[in-house]
Amino acid sequence: MKKKQKIRKVVLAYSGGLDTSVILKWIKQTYQCEVVTLTCDLGQEEELDGLEDKARNTGAVKAYVEDVRLEFARDFVFPMLRACALYEGRYLLGTSIARPLIAKKLVDVARAENAQAVAHGATGKGNDQVRFELSTMALAPDLATIAPWREWDFASRSDLEAFAKKNGIPVTKAGGKGYSCDRNLLHLSFEGCELEDPGMAPEAGSYLLAVRPEDAPDAPEEVTIEFRNGDPVAVNGKKMQPHTLIRALNTLGGRHGVGRLDMVENRFVGMKSRGVYETPGGTIIQAARRDLEGLTMDREVLHLRDSLVPRYAEMVYYGFWYSPERECLQALMDKAAATLTGSVTLKLYKGGVWPLARTSPNSLYRMDLATFEKDQVYDQSDATGFIRLAGLRIRGYKAPKAGK
Repeated sequence: MKKKQKIRKVVLAYSGGLDTSVILKWIKQTYQCEVVTLTCDLGQEEELDGLEDKARNTGAVKAYVEDVRLEFARDFVFPMLRACALYEGRYLLGTSIARPLIAKKLVDVARAENAQAVAHGATGKGNDQVRFELSTMALAPDLATIAPWREWDFASRSDLEAFAKKNGIPVTKAGGKGYSCDRNLLHLSFEGCELEDPGMAPEAGSYLLAVRPEDAPDAPEEVTIEFRNGDPVAVNGKKMQPHTLIRALNTLGGRHGVGRLDMVENRFVGMKSRGVYETPGGTIIQAARRDLEGLTMDREVLHLRDSLVPRYAEMVYYGFWYSPERECLQALMDKAAATLTGSVTLKLYKGGVWPLARTSPNSLYRMDLATFEKDQVYDQSDATGFIRLAGLRIRGYKAPKAGK
């Protein structure tokens, strides 16, 4: 975006940390415009008190702090979980799924404040810049986006600290390892430091939501998750709101070292990056729902759904949440998940999650068909013709050809 554009007011996604504090001041100086800040409480468990004052003291004309935990869990995390989405077969998309909601709130505030632009602190190397901006384009194509990391001359954290000192912006020194982290209700991610070398093991500082398996209790713990139409609704018989349910499972799973992932992934912009993710509650929900699917979901529906999971996960990871293709695919995912009503009991132990038992009023399992004992409903001799027909093509492919 060119600096000569007439921007009178900008809404900035603001955390109160070094980057967004510097961005706030930099936008005011560079664009000579008013800046409104928006901080979304996504369940990051950070102290948000005082952020409004900090934003104003740094130059904001107004500061919004919004609790969006319920909306995040109900309207973004749960639909994604109904699709069993895993990026590259492993990542539960904790950072990715938060971006379309933040963008939605930025647009809402921009409309309320009659702003001409929104701004974010994502770097030019990462996925978040794409997610924020594709979401904004879908929801408010008339709004401009300011992305300072693609515009300014700062090249390092030291540059930002020098700017902050020069402009009287208070900077709190982070203790311990200086990981780049993203936390919300669903997960916590770690990047940077020793993790930039794929050949190095994560150090102790990258364990926060989940303990190391060797430090987990020596006795296993059982938990029962109840589902209704594809969504988890209760833990151990206690009904919960979506956001409190995830939080409760985070605590439970984290205590047993559940939900750790260390992977090298492919960013949308083309580079590989290494990240460590902690998603205890999401991991438990995913294991439980996959198990319940085996009981209640038709075979062909399950196989079709699974064939589309990688595509759906890419849409979320790449930032196409508000695209027509994701919305179409969501309808299929929701239809497939509609039979998932019932409960699953799992065992948590030393980083592992094992389903033990499952029940459902929609069960497709028939004991009288599956039994190894004598039954009255299945004639085993019928399988002879079934197998001969199934093998017809194979026999023709391998049989000696006539005349040879």
